[in-house]
Amino acid sequence: MGDLDGRVALVTGGAGGIGRAICRALAAEGATIAVCDVDGAAAAQTARDLGDGHGAYSADISDSAAVAELVTRAARELGPIGILVNNAGIDKIERFVDSTEQTWRTLVDVNYLGTVIVTRAVLDSMLEQRYGRIVNIGSDAGRVGSSGEVVYSGTKGAIVAFGKALAREVATKGITVNTVCPGPTDTALLQQVADHNQGMFDALAKAVPMKRIGTPEDVAPAVAFFAGPGAAFITGQTLSVSGGLTMV
Repeated sequence: MGDLDGRVALVTGGAGGIGRAICRALAAEGATIAVCDVDGAAAAQTARDLGDGHGAYSADISDSAAVAELVTRAARELGPIGILVNNAGIDKIERFVDSTEQTWRTLVDVNYLGTVIVTRAVLDSMLEQRYGRIVNIGSDAGRVGSSGEVVYSGTKGAIVAFGKALAREVATKGITVNTVCPGPTDTALLQQVADHNQGMFDALAKAVPMKRIGTPEDVAPAVAFFAGPGAAFITGQTLSVSGGLTMV
């Protein structure tokens, strides 16, 4: 028996490195996972890896109609969504002066508005249940800024503020909203940093007080904690998982 037995958790970006680790951590606690990813084949493989009873769904989270259809289908097939992990996100490492408006809009649409859209799609059901655990995946870039990730940093800072404001609105409804901010983590996104500037990548690892890059498995337990009963009186909080790189 796990702490999340009987709960359905929707994880966006669930087929990626951190998302996949989150899915595994929540499933280990007994949750039924709705793995959502823009890559439908990867989502299906992740769901299969979790075992029987889980579901896979493909959607562009910046498309509100696609998200509404996804949430309706997942609730019909798996049950009411009680846990939402807004993990999906994209980045492009480059100097701000070299970036384009199209890149800015794509980052905002996926990272920030995607989080808003998915949250709104599941919120009515949570309000009806008078229960919900929303965990947003931000980034330490959104807390302290990051060179080469100017607009990305802005979207992640917006997620932190969005979570705090929503937490206040739903605090009496049995719903908590918290944000986990990974530091440098071994994912495809971080590989972009190495590809862009190996010196920057090496400096990141040296700057972490624990002297290593994080792993998706370092991040997932923090999400599972916020999703579980032990965090029932915690809301509107932002937790960095960064090996001590960010202490704010």
